Amino acid sequence: MEHPALEVADVFRDFGPAWRDANDGHVSHAQLKVMSAIEACRTAALGGYVARCENPACAHTIIAYCSCRSAMTHHPHVHMIVTGGGVSPDGSRWIASTPNYLVPVEVLSALFRGRMLGMLIQAHAADRLQFFGDHQHLADRAAFKAYLAPLWKTDWFIYAKRPFAGPQQVLAYLSRYTHRVAISNSRLISADASGVTFKYKDYRIEGPGRYKTMTLEAGEFIRRFLIHVLPKGFHRIRHYGLLANGGVTRAEKLARARDLIAAAEPLNPPQGGTHQDAACEDTSAPATLDHPCPCCGSRMVIIEVFEAGRTPCNRPTTSALMIGIDSS
Repeated sequence: MEHPALEVADVFRDFGPAWRDANDGHVSHAQLKVMSAIEACRTAALGGYVARCENPACAHTIIAYCSCRSAMTHHPHVHMIVTGGGVSPDGSRWIASTPNYLVPVEVLSALFRGRMLGMLIQAHAADRLQFFGDHQHLADRAAFKAYLAPLWKTDWFIYAKRPFAGPQQVLAYLSRYTHRVAISNSRLISADASGVTFKYKDYRIEGPGRYKTMTLEAGEFIRRFLIHVLPKGFHRIRHYGLLANGGVTRAEKLARARDLIAAAEPLNPPQGGTHQDAACEDTSAPATLDHPCPCCGSRMVIIEVFEAGRTPCNRPTTSALMIGIDSS
């Protein structure tokens, strides 16, 4: 039977301790930290806030606990934001790119494939790669070359598009993506002794038939989830160019770039007043929520913020939606 409010945290709380004991010594410190964070996810242990509908006739109230911050197979991929221009070598002006400054995606895919595989070969030749378990034989140069051979003929995919709204929307999307977990709670269907059942998309199929369900033994579900935890020394986000911190600080380079862009563009005064930059707003305790009241559509207003380990003073008097928020 489908659980009405099943969450990833429920799976880890129910099956995590036994899985941790069974795999003792084979789980990294980073993975153990993630497990502990998920088990405390959306509980009073991480704090949260209380929001209430501003419509007095409704007064719908919710408690939102902080979140810990796919078939879930291993699928390494990279997201990149590329600036549409740069500062001239002498630092005197901003050079804007042409609208078609990126090469076609088919060409870009082939270039990326060649560069990636070439770097793997160089790393192997320099003894910078380590192999364990079933992959130990790849330490042999000939075996590794044979292993990579089919990948030179495999299609690699790059998807490129112009920003769909503006820089703020792009950054908001990317920040949500880089901080989300391997599978969202909405995809979970059930979890019991027989396994964890969840929804997934089969991207090889077009149309409604691509939406499928899968059931994994609880330990396998946890294993697949934890392979998305970055190994020690890896960085989820890297900055280059204007955002790199080498030499001149990032803040100084961005300030200089903004000044040069402003000098190169005609001044267009804002219409209908001004507003504060969203990046400068205090987001630690937002005055209102992004989503409206599910009962009447009015705004949901923050009425209380409670710290980790504390119980909120304002409790819903009727059944209310329990939601999660990012705690980063």
